[in-house]
Amino acid sequence: MHSRSHTRFVIALALFVGAIGAPAAQDVSLPNQPDSLKFAIIGDSGTGSSSQYKVAEMLIAARAKFPYEFVLMMGDNLYSGSGPKDYQKKFEVPYKALLDTGLKFYAALGNHDNTDEKNYKPFNMGGQRYYTFKPKNGVRVFALDTNYMDQPQLQWLEKELTASGSDWKVVFFHHPLYSSGGTHGSDFQLRAQLEPMFLKHGVDVVFSGHEHFYERIKPQKGIYYFTSGGAAKLRDGDVKKTELTAKSFDSGYHFMLIEITKDTMYFQAISDQGKIVDSGALARFSDQDKKKFATP
Repeated sequence: MHSRSHTRFVIALALFVGAIGAPAAQDVSLPNQPDSLKFAIIGDSGTGSSSQYKVAEMLIAARAKFPYEFVLMMGDNLYSGSGPKDYQKKFEVPYKALLDTGLKFYAALGNHDNTDEKNYKPFNMGGQRYYTFKPKNGVRVFALDTNYMDQPQLQWLEKELTASGSDWKVVFFHHPLYSSGGTHGSDFQLRAQLEPMFLKHGVDVVFSGHEHFYERIKPQKGIYYFTSGGAAKLRDGDVKKTELTAKSFDSGYHFMLIEITKDTMYFQAISDQGKIVDSGALARFSDQDKKKFATP
């Protein structure tokens, strides 16, 4: 039985969501092929603020045009607490329309997260700080905990990448290996730990959060890197001019839509105003090219 205070809390949140208003029109122009793998990405989302709810409404509206099959969460899923009301206000209520359809969210842990989140069933972490799953179409997804990149995790990743056999290897975690952010920037220590393994085993694309903006990095040694940490937090003007950036957006909140076919990944970054701030089609690097990059 829920208490009266719990009921009032949920009703108040529902009224808050309704007060945000209908989402702006969206121009979702991905190929939307019937046999492709489709998913969405949100990062640094768990504030419970109006900005989170606005992006959530846009995310919900996008699915009517682009039926993505799951959502990857880049960490910082719950800021400032992880009690029952935090899970409600910062996850269950804003994404209720998606959760009610059975859509799965897969979370990585950020530096503001409590490790107990790994046991929260709707985050689909299976009680583990790092895990992997294979959705379909020769794609395998790996979630890492970059707060504690210890030897057991590195050994696990080496084993799982070796055994993968997947055409597309997609990795996601919180702290970006490459970033033009003025607040944080590239995590060089983490890059030294992970990049050699990514190159050795042919990782194709890496998604991260932590920086509160959107950035698409120029391909690095045959790997595509994206930062998507603006689903509820924003550092306006924080992207600095570096040689790393292919495209960036740091003047609004955003989320991403991804579509993977046999050899191509299509992507869009969409703002909280429904505007496409970046989009494109990226061909998967060939195994031969990957071997060249992996050679010292």
